Amino acid sequence: MAKKNTNCAVEAEKDTILWHDRKRFLGMPLSFTVYEVTNDRFFLRRGFFRTETDELLLYRILDIKMVRTLGQKIFGVGTVTLFSADQSHHTVHLENIKHPEKVRRFLSNIVERERTQKGLIGKEIYGTAGMGMHHEECDHEPDEMPPPPPPAFVDTDGDGVPD
Repeated sequence: MAKKNTNCAVEAEKDTILWHDRKRFLGMPLSFTVYEVTNDRFFLRRGFFRTETDELLLYRILDIKMVRTLGQKIFGVGTVTLFSADQSHHTVHLENIKHPEKVRRFLSNIVERERTQKGLIGKEIYGTAGMGMHHEECDHEPDEMPPPPPPAFVDTDGDGVPD
């Protein structure tokens, strides 16, 4: 008789990793800082002997910024900064990652998808960061339904960044 796998519930709870990369030095992934994005969370893992993992819910990301210095352009990398309403991580830097413009667009799309799926509007998100928004400033009707969620993200060109 075959032994039943008791870890099925744990495996079922694992999310699919949509994107991952490492912090790079001279364009090569030689560090122990790893970035991962799943369906609803961003993970930042740092360290070799002592590993620290930070988790950020995607819908809590308020703004995304990308910076590329001349040196980063030469090595094909850039830094993407996430500004969030999270209590422990107001700013998260994804330093020296490949394809920073594609990653910025991907993160922006998936954050909007998460907000739409959770039915959140700007007032709920910005209110947590102390930047409240009055309803008169919104450009939608109160009874308007949110748009349907975008299709799942798939890496069509094989560069490691879902489109």
